[in-house]
Amino acid sequence: MKLGAIPENLIERILLASGVVPTPLIDTLIAMLLARTVMVGTKLGVFQALALTALTADEVASHCLTHPETTQKLLNALVGVGYLRVDNNRYLLAPVARKYLLQNRPQSLHENMIFRFLEWAATEHYEDFLRSGKPLDIHKALLSNEQWRLYQRGMGSIAKTLASEVAQRTLVPQNARDMLDIGGSHGYYSVALCRRHPKLRAVILDLPEAVEQAAPLLAQEGMGERVIHRVGNTLTDDLGTEAWDLIFIAQVVHHFDNATNRELARRVARALRVGGVFVIQEVTQDRVPKKAGQFGALMNLFFSVTSQAGTWLLEEIADWQRQAGLVPLKPIQFRSMPGVWQQTAVKR
Repeated sequence: MKLGAIPENLIERILLASGVVPTPLIDTLIAMLLARTVMVGTKLGVFQALALTALTADEVASHCLTHPETTQKLLNALVGVGYLRVDNNRYLLAPVARKYLLQNRPQSLHENMIFRFLEWAATEHYEDFLRSGKPLDIHKALLSNEQWRLYQRGMGSIAKTLASEVAQRTLVPQNARDMLDIGGSHGYYSVALCRRHPKLRAVILDLPEAVEQAAPLLAQEGMGERVIHRVGNTLTDDLGTEAWDLIFIAQVVHHFDNATNRELARRVARALRVGGVFVIQEVTQDRVPKKAGQFGALMNLFFSVTSQAGTWLLEEIADWQRQAGLVPLKPIQFRSMPGVWQQTAVKR
C-alpha cells in the first residue's frame, strides 16, 4: 500500500507510464497539502461538526468558530481529496471520514490526526539528524503534560484499530494467567487479550509520564484489577524470574539499539515461565530497500530520527529471541495494518 501519483483517466495513465508526469511534485507538494488539510480539518472540528447532518459552509464555520469564506475553501479541499461530499451547497461526511475521523468511534483515528502535528514538527529535524547522526529522542522532546497526552492518545487510536486482530492472532499459552505488557501505556492490546482470554491478567509497564496520561484511557475500559499500570523503566526494572506466561511488546524495540534489544530479550526469557511466549510487534524493514515498500522504508527513517535505532529485520528480531534461549515461530503479518508484523518465540 502506498501514496503517490494515481491517474484518474486513460490519458493520465498513459502520461504517467511514459514518464511525462512530474511525480516529485505530487510526491511532495500534493502529499504535504493533503496531509495538512486532513489534519487541520480534524483539529478545527470540521468532521465532528458534520457528524449528525449535512451543513452549509456558513453553518460549519459557525460551529467551528472559523471564517466562513476560508472555511468553504477548506471544505472544498476535503471534497477534492475524498473526505467530504457536497450536495446542493451542503457538505456531508464521506464514509472514510465517518469511520475514522469522528471522536468516540471504535476505529477513530481522530486523536492520531491531532498527534500528527507533533510528528510533523519532528520531521523538521531530518537535516540535523543527517548532518550530525544524532537522533531526536521523542520521549525527551515531549516536554509538557499536553504533549504526553497527545502522544498517548495518538498511539492509542492506532492500537484500537488493530486490537481486535491482535487479540485473535496473538499466541497465548493455554491456561495463561499473567501477562506483562511492556510500553503498552494505553492498554488497548492488554484489554483486548484479557477479554478474549478470561483467565488472563495484565500488568502494563511504562514510564511515569506515559502512565499518568494513559491512566484515564485504561480506566474507561472498565477492566478493574485485571489490567493495571506499573510505573517503571523497561531497561532497568527487574522483570522477575519465571513470573509471566506472556510478555508482549508493541512498537517499542525501534527505540532501542541492537545490544539493548538483545539484553531485553535475555531478561524477558528469564522472566517467562516454561511454555511462556514473547511477542514482539513492530513495523519492520527488509534487507532489500525496495522490498520494504514505501511505508516500511519511510518509517525506518522516521524512527531513526525520533528514537535511538529504527525498524528491524524480522530475522534480527527472531535472532534476539533465539540467542536468549527461546524458540522463534513463523512471523505473522497483520491485515488491518499493512507493514506491522508479530515475531513470537516460545520458552521450551
